Amino acid sequence: MSKTATLDKPKRDSRLFGVLQRVGRAFMLPIALLPIAGLFLGIGASLTNPAMIETYGLSSILGEGTVLNSILTIISGVGSIIFSNLPIIFAMGVALGMAEAEKGTATLSAAIAFFVMHETIHTLLLLTGRLEAGVMHEGTIASVVGITSLEMGVFGGIVVGLGVAALHNRFYKIKLPTVISFFGGTRFVPIISTFAYTLVGVLMFFIWPYIQSGIYALGGLVTGSGYVGTLVYGFIERILIPFGLHHVFYLPFWQTGLGGTAVIDGVTVMGAQNIFFAELASPATEVFSVEATRFMAGKFPFMIFGLAGAALAMYTTARRDKRRVVGGILLSAALTAMLTGITEPIEFTFLFVAPVMYFFHSLLAGVSYMLMHVLNVGVGMTFSGGIIDLTLFGILQGTAKTNWLMIPLVGVVYFVIYYALFSFMIKRFDYLTPGREADGEARLYTRADYNAKRATAGAPEVAHDPELSDAAVGAESTSSVILRGLGGKDNIVNLDACATRLRVTVKDSALVTDAVLKSSGAAGVIRRGNGIQVVYGPQVSVIKSELEEYMKTL
Repeated sequence: MSKTATLDKPKRDSRLFGVLQRVGRAFMLPIALLPIAGLFLGIGASLTNPAMIETYGLSSILGEGTVLNSILTIISGVGSIIFSNLPIIFAMGVALGMAEAEKGTATLSAAIAFFVMHETIHTLLLLTGRLEAGVMHEGTIASVVGITSLEMGVFGGIVVGLGVAALHNRFYKIKLPTVISFFGGTRFVPIISTFAYTLVGVLMFFIWPYIQSGIYALGGLVTGSGYVGTLVYGFIERILIPFGLHHVFYLPFWQTGLGGTAVIDGVTVMGAQNIFFAELASPATEVFSVEATRFMAGKFPFMIFGLAGAALAMYTTARRDKRRVVGGILLSAALTAMLTGITEPIEFTFLFVAPVMYFFHSLLAGVSYMLMHVLNVGVGMTFSGGIIDLTLFGILQGTAKTNWLMIPLVGVVYFVIYYALFSFMIKRFDYLTPGREADGEARLYTRADYNAKRATAGAPEVAHDPELSDAAVGAESTSSVILRGLGGKDNIVNLDACATRLRVTVKDSALVTDAVLKSSGAAGVIRRGNGIQVVYGPQVSVIKSELEEYMKTL
């Protein structure tokens, strides 16, 4: 291999990482909607289910015709309508996330393009007689926002979102000849999107059936692999966490034919999560499909119980004089993982001190998915796999429907395994988990610490800057500190946020100063080429909004 090729490969990898990072963060906006939609649907469908009302003798309070029943029916419908229209929600959300500027125009254009594409497909289906009964295979035709079209699911929305974002970023500043200059700039984006997605609709009419067959075949391969396929899925989903690419991996299983198809109340539903929530909303459901929940249920044992065991192992192996401090830190991190599914503080601590521990964690996660599949656990989730989701979609649904009791039974075993395994490894290999340091502050590590350890590749350490003291930071706003740390307004190409991280694409990563960013309250900074991730935690969306407002004043 030539020297040029060797040098180009890291650049290509960096660009690929940057693209995947942007796609991942674009997914986060519609994904963030799912927990509240699932909460509405879970509470509404559970408490209006006739079998549940009859079993617990609640007819006088929750029976049909009561005020509470009416309210809960509305709540259930609100949750259901969101899951029924995820394709267009993803189209708009992805366009919004991928647009570099004038995001409102990109979002509106995506909605227009979505309607245009599906109406084009509908017209071609009508003209070719393929809407007649028996012509198309079952499950290939569906009603999409009221349009009878090909069943493309969330993939259709993503195709629209990515394509419109590309058109928007290319043309939103276009200048047209004076005669037609009115249609220039942002006004040109919905126009070009309409023309483009008329052509895309024609193209999809011919090629989507083949793509759909390929998706079903791949999904069939995973399904046909049985329990081993479930284990591999769980392992890969967890091993991608350090790179922030797990959303890109699991989303197709949750929202497309990769995760299976099912006919529920006469409607064909694609995607594991969609199947679960369609069953949740259906009064005819007696048992939830384990073939769908196999892609979700495995999170509960290791998130609620396993990581708590790992936290206890780190506590008991800490030095006695540091246990009080470490205990508070680990208890907070464990409770966060158990309730909300935010596992980064614990996972990245043992990832940082010993990657082999994270490998075993990922392997145990895969086994957890497999065990839930083997034990026919039919508990789904919205996002986290914590106690809240377990209560809504397991306990409230009853054992007969979900077999949820297997989760705490397996979970207790997982708690013991994690505690025993991690205690042994920490002691045997003398890993410096929190509280085992000879000196220095006991703390949990972050994704940024791990990334800095493995990816600096000889970059010099940033020396302590006396100007970065708390007093100095307090003299200017947090937004101005962040902007300074990112190299200034002119260095920012794209700014967005996911669940816990500010995700930024910069022109020159050398202008980014980790120490300045950490002085703004960041837990750490992750670098990959021109892609920068700054870890702030759940409050990151507010930080991002304030930073955008601050930049507008400059």
